Amino acid sequence: MMLSFFDQFASPTYLGIPLIALALTLPWILYPTPSARWLNNRTLTLQSWFLNRFSQQLLLPLNPAGHKWAALLASLMIFLITLNMLGLLPYTFTPTTQLSLNMGLAVPLWLATVIIGMRNQPTHALGHLLPEGTPTPLIPVLIIIETISLFIRPLALGVRLTANLTAGHLLIQLIATAAFVLLPMMPAVAITTAVLLFLLTLLEIAVAMIQAYVFVLLLSLYLQENI
Repeated sequence: MMLSFFDQFASPTYLGIPLIALALTLPWILYPTPSARWLNNRTLTLQSWFLNRFSQQLLLPLNPAGHKWAALLASLMIFLITLNMLGLLPYTFTPTTQLSLNMGLAVPLWLATVIIGMRNQPTHALGHLLPEGTPTPLIPVLIIIETISLFIRPLALGVRLTANLTAGHLLIQLIATAAFVLLPMMPAVAITTAVLLFLLTLLEIAVAMIQAYVFVLLLSLYLQENI
């Protein structure tokens, strides 16, 4: 029975086609494309307002050189939020519970920030590996520790997103199974469990949005260090 709880995280296939590919293309279909009209409808206006506000808040601490990443970071934010939210619907699959997908997003973007730092200001980028005023005997140890922490960053990005969503989905399924089993035996306890499940679902919706924001925010902080 415990194996069935983890079946929801296995990438499903239909007629030999992995449905994760369909799930990844779905966010781009759901959102309307901006038009060339003078006045847009309410949906496009609200979408543009949200993207502008998000980009403004995210890029506020960055130098003007980092503002080129506005479209990329805003698109990534919308993409992750949509995948996380769609995964909460019944009979759906959440691609962001796959560590391979999250690492595929985290590693290239983190590597791009490191390459930008090494190209534009190599002295400043390498200076992060050794804090100022370090005693001479501790220099090799600190360089090794800072180098390891630098390479752990993409792993932390991917694992954080995967672990939070996986834990939330597992907890929802466990509590839903408990409510279903307890309903014929102890209806009062089952109803209490169902109320707890509803509150947990609201919490998971918040987690889905917050984790997408944290993923993009940490990328912007890594970019800030290298521009």
